[in-house]
Amino acid sequence: MKPSPGASPRGTQTEEEAAQYVRGMFGRVARRYDLLNHLLSFQVDRYWRRRAVERVESALSRPGARVLDLCCGTGDLLLALAGRRGALVYGSDFCHPMLIEAQRKAAASRLHAAVFEADAMRLPLSGASLDLVTVAFGFRNLVNYRGGLRELARVLKPGGTLAILEFSQPPNRAFASLYNWYSTRILPRIGGLVSGASDAYTYLPESVSKFPGAEGLSAQMREAGFRNVEFERMTFGVVALHIGVKQ
Repeated sequence: MKPSPGASPRGTQTEEEAAQYVRGMFGRVARRYDLLNHLLSFQVDRYWRRRAVERVESALSRPGARVLDLCCGTGDLLLALAGRRGALVYGSDFCHPMLIEAQRKAAASRLHAAVFEADAMRLPLSGASLDLVTVAFGFRNLVNYRGGLRELARVLKPGGTLAILEFSQPPNRAFASLYNWYSTRILPRIGGLVSGASDAYTYLPESVSKFPGAEGLSAQMREAGFRNVEFERMTFGVVALHIGVKQ
């Protein structure tokens, strides 16, 4: 299957329609989002985020580092980043109910992490203003992947780091077949039952199947002006963590 230029939920024709669908979908599942993330991943999602924080530690530890967790959702990665001393950490998402959950969790944890509502394709930030941008399980929902990468390159300082943690396609055929069965047959049923929004958990495996593989996303990052691009597969390739540095 030829990779899509961006998220294209079933029934949408334009980038505007796709963005509206994704925003509404996440708004409907925001209150159950964390529960389902942990349940459907068998709690392994906690490790994936922890590993992402470990890999960007050098960027986080820069004096006065400015950090953006893009598509921050309910704030799990955002708060993990904010727990590191010294960095000024922001979170951004274009789904308001998700940001409300992130703010609630930030207040409960007493960690300082400012959030703002914005479209990832048009960030209200000056060019070359950030030392680190992270995106955890939100990049594949952008309506144009190459356009999103160009926007992230714009807001990063020269030498700034981009880290994208995203679902991927397992390279082992036998495991890929098993994972495909789980993600298309079991995951939508559980997700729909718990969240009340079955379309959201039908969209998830569809979006992963349309998303570039680890090698493909790495190539797009290089095209957008990132160097030293590398990726690390985790959990048999179910997810991949991509790291790149702006030239």
